[in-house]
Amino acid sequence: MTKKHIITILTFTLLLLLSITTISCSLSKSAPNDTDDENPDLTVVGFSQPGAESAWRVALTDSVKESFTEDKGYKLIYKDAQSKQDNQIRDIRTFIQQGVDYIVISPIVETGWDTVFSEAKAAGIPVIICDRNVVVSNESLYTAFVGSDFKAEGESAVYLMEKLFEDSEPDSNKPLNIVHIQGTLGSSAQIGRSHALELGLGDHENWKVVYEDCGEFTKAKGREIMAMAIDELGAENIDVVYCENDEEAFGAMAALNEAGISYGPDSGIKIVSFDAVNTALIMCMNGQISAEVECNPLQGPYIYNLISHLKNGEAVPKITYVKEQYFTSESLTADFIEGRKY
Repeated sequence: MTKKHIITILTFTLLLLLSITTISCSLSKSAPNDTDDENPDLTVVGFSQPGAESAWRVALTDSVKESFTEDKGYKLIYKDAQSKQDNQIRDIRTFIQQGVDYIVISPIVETGWDTVFSEAKAAGIPVIICDRNVVVSNESLYTAFVGSDFKAEGESAVYLMEKLFEDSEPDSNKPLNIVHIQGTLGSSAQIGRSHALELGLGDHENWKVVYEDCGEFTKAKGREIMAMAIDELGAENIDVVYCENDEEAFGAMAALNEAGISYGPDSGIKIVSFDAVNTALIMCMNGQISAEVECNPLQGPYIYNLISHLKNGEAVPKITYVKEQYFTSESLTADFIEGRKY
């Protein structure tokens, strides 16, 4: 091969490498990024949810999405963790890498957040907890919490149970047998609602949990647990089904229906539930669910208000509880239910 041929081949190779590099750089620059936006003035909020396992969870997601729109000066990056804490931790680290302005998270469980929250703090990104709270070694790792007072919710449920059975309460020898379908163990909702029931048991000598298991806040697990309780105990030995959310209550009712067991005002079995989504309120109005305690998912405006103050350099409260109430059939109307957003 002549020197001229070698020079020609080298020149062609260099041109080819230069062309590939140019194309690669061009593709890299045009690759989409979650934080890229035509308007660089938008405030970017990263939002991590446990999932979309219930109508309640979807309502919370919609409330946040409606609150942080481009018209209001925000870009929202939404992540669904598929009910796994590891995914939520990964979501937060992704938000940090993307350089978002604020992180909002509804934590699956209370513990296990110290490290990743420390990373967010080191990056100068405020973390706002919504829905369920967290337990961390240093509360300065997050800026604020917006959500429910789950212990207060449980206390409302215990009060409603007292009212449902107040005629039999003077007879302390007559047991009140409770099937307890717990929520996701370790979540603040489960901890608060379970703790309130435990206190209620301490205050009433005749109250007794005769069957207890974790329903994971799902209809399928609620149905499974109720079916096992029926098989083990028999309907005649069940007075109350204490479900820690509506999905579990729907599952419990499905199991009762399949077994041909009646429940409600004309039966000894009463169902007590949390969340108060519209479908459950209709059932409560009709007497199928005896008591409903609201867990308000419309938290977007509360979070928006906090972030607005933070953007202005203003102090915000560490804890903000959303407004909630409880219901029985006597306190509900079709018009009231129809006017609700969830």
